[in-house]
Amino acid sequence: MTRLICIAALAAAAAAAAPPIVVKNATVLTVTKGTFKGSVLVRDGKIAEVGQNIVIPADAAVIDATGEYVMPGIIDPHSHIASDSTNEGGTSVSSMTHITDVLDPEDISIYRALAGGVTTVCTMHGSANTIGGIGCVIKTRWGKDADGILLKGAMPVLKLALGENPKRMGQQGDYGPNPNARYPGSRMGVEDVLRKSFTDAQQYQAKWREYEQKKARGEDVIPPRRDLTLEPLVAAMEGRMLVHVHCYRADEILMMLRVARDFGFRVHALIHVLEGYKVAKEIAAAEAGATTFSDWWAYKMEAADAIPYNAALMLKKGVDVSLNSDDAELMRHLNQEAAKVVKYGGVTDDQALAMITINAARQLGLDKRIGSIEPGKDADLVIYDKHPLSNYAKVQKVMIDGQIYFDRDRDISERAAREEAKKKLLEKEKEQQKQEKKRGGPEGSAERRPS
Repeated sequence: MTRLICIAALAAAAAAAAPPIVVKNATVLTVTKGTFKGSVLVRDGKIAEVGQNIVIPADAAVIDATGEYVMPGIIDPHSHIASDSTNEGGTSVSSMTHITDVLDPEDISIYRALAGGVTTVCTMHGSANTIGGIGCVIKTRWGKDADGILLKGAMPVLKLALGENPKRMGQQGDYGPNPNARYPGSRMGVEDVLRKSFTDAQQYQAKWREYEQKKARGEDVIPPRRDLTLEPLVAAMEGRMLVHVHCYRADEILMMLRVARDFGFRVHALIHVLEGYKVAKEIAAAEAGATTFSDWWAYKMEAADAIPYNAALMLKKGVDVSLNSDDAELMRHLNQEAAKVVKYGGVTDDQALAMITINAARQLGLDKRIGSIEPGKDADLVIYDKHPLSNYAKVQKVMIDGQIYFDRDRDISERAAREEAKKKLLEKEKEQQKQEKKRGGPEGSAERRPS
């Protein structure tokens, strides 16, 4: 134990001893505090100072960003990357499952997202379940293990889903009865599952409160039996867990807001919410966030009424709006998705950039830590060669917690060596297969074969 403490102390000391970094001569897009030509000082993984005239420490590593733009790391509040499994389709309520248990830090989508300027991702369950499970927030620290990519201190996220996705699991399949069909098979049934589950959670909560009260009075009592399915729902009602809800249609959005009101929890983000523009006032009144697509529609029936003005219209009605990818490829150019909102909705550059930074951070309960360039926040920065809302902008460098995780020049210069290493490994594999074929099977199998 003593040895482990010493190792941890040395690691902390090494991190603290790292020289400060200054990104100078950049156009700084703070998102929340305006835009100016100046510098950003990073110290011990945090933004230490931001301004037009920063005194550069003598021991600082300097990144000259003349003619370039620096913005906060992009945040994707809804994704499924880095997860080995997204749906537990056997039941409509799988709130006992955790994405942290199936994180895959070697998913190449992490690196590709990083190269697109994405530094933080909320990865969660799919939408086959009315109550899908508990998602988590990661940083795209490529090269770290599963624990190393987790954003420590982030609140867990309970994923709910409405509409076609959960109900079709209970319907007849295209080619006859669905052998895996389960309740619910209708939109009404989805609401019933929500209300029944949260009613059960209220009763479970009451049992535990009664137990704690009796225990506090000194009574000798047996604790209630734990229910791992209901515990996350209680946490959501008590504000210890965020609630994000996959939805599309206006009627179901209103239904979800009523359910949340009746059970005393807030919807931190309505996901996709393509008909949000129809009920934007109600969403704003419920203080629910909305994370949507810029211009995806008509890929299924409940997306038929989507319009490319959705994000801008909700924003103008007072809704906290962000953009999400729900797709590993789309995630790589969320900056361009934000630019589309400028084109379609006429929002300002800062409003568009907020949709992929500070607004998304707020929906994850992390706006005090990430989402803008301000002193004290995590040094998650992206340097572009052109304005990030330009179609021609390319990411040059990405910094997470003050460490460079992506460098375009380095990536390009190392490609030839990586291709050569890959070629040698493939040749080695072919040679092994050839030798195994000569021996009549996998290496050593003949010796192990029973006589």
